[in-house]
Amino acid sequence: MKPLSKRVTEIQPSMTVEIDALAKRLSTEGRSIWSLGVGEPNFDTPVHIKEAAIRAVNKGLTRYTAPSGMQSFKEAVSEKLLKENQLAYAPEQIIATSGAKHAVFNAISAIVGKGDEVLIPAPYWGTYPELIRYCGGVPVILECGVEDNFRLKAQQISKAITEKTKAVILNNPCNPTGVVHNRKELESFAKVIVENDLYCIADEIYEHFVYTKESSISIATFPDMQERTVLINGFSKAYCMTGWRIGYLAAPKDLAMEIVKMQGQTTHHPSNISQYGAIAALGGSLVSVTVMRQEFSERMYRMCEVLESIENVNFPKPEGAFYLFVDISAYYGKKTDGGAQISNSIEFCKALLDEQGVVIVPGVAFGVDSCVRFSFTASLPTISVAMPKFRDFIEGMR
Repeated sequence: MKPLSKRVTEIQPSMTVEIDALAKRLSTEGRSIWSLGVGEPNFDTPVHIKEAAIRAVNKGLTRYTAPSGMQSFKEAVSEKLLKENQLAYAPEQIIATSGAKHAVFNAISAIVGKGDEVLIPAPYWGTYPELIRYCGGVPVILECGVEDNFRLKAQQISKAITEKTKAVILNNPCNPTGVVHNRKELESFAKVIVENDLYCIADEIYEHFVYTKESSISIATFPDMQERTVLINGFSKAYCMTGWRIGYLAAPKDLAMEIVKMQGQTTHHPSNISQYGAIAALGGSLVSVTVMRQEFSERMYRMCEVLESIENVNFPKPEGAFYLFVDISAYYGKKTDGGAQISNSIEFCKALLDEQGVVIVPGVAFGVDSCVRFSFTASLPTISVAMPKFRDFIEGMR
């Protein structure tokens, strides 16, 4: 057979997806597994959202709609952006997508061409560089170290810009670090982006999960930024709709038209049923989101309490999202109780799973091999077992 497309064979699989699949397989095989790996809220989708989707099915609202999504969906998103984010978008600037990941793919596909450079702060969500490479672009990584609490600086953006730079990706609040950039920081980023005529892909999927007094601010609200920003969001996290696969993007009109054209030739529109559920989500209260955020805050506190009791483990306390990104590199070069030699984050996580049944994600999946990622979307009973096991694992290393 002739070889497959190089861009397909060279793309790397999602390590978080692979680890979640492995944990589920081991669990079905009878092993006791405590997963702190996947970023999936363990709450059920709110009842009013499920009921709206059921009503749509019962009414036979299951036909094709426009590639960009239903008009009522786009109007609901426009209202949300104006009310919650102080951003005015016409419905034709909104595109319904099959999850926020699909929205990211659409944005990168529309903006990035062969040889174009895209700046990505690290640690980063592992999908960003892979999609940039898939589209022929070049990911340029801006290293943000644990010594700076993983915070990006405007100077890093400025220094990395070349004549080939096309865009900056900003995930705020951030997966995996939990960093939430404040108004002053965002203003400094926006100034550099505008001065250099760059696009900004702003992934704001975790906007409702902020644990400080300040709320999350969209970078699109700063002067001259809305016209160059593709805003990404969705319903998986805040409304526990991971399996519904529904998200959206908001973009300048010309760019939105090109994305609609592309989507019409690829996926067409996402599920009507999911769109009706999403409309109900936006039209309802945020009480369920508030309850979930409070619960996550408690889970984070419990996990931090254990981590702070372990020698030579360093991490910044998360301000947002629902992850802890922890530097465990002081234990590289040591052996576990089970005899495994540890020299990187993959070996660390594999040994932890083998010896303790605890699932976390290697930091190399996010561009930083010195760290590992914990998710505090797991239940408190799971956390109360998994975290002491993690401490035992660390303290048993020699």
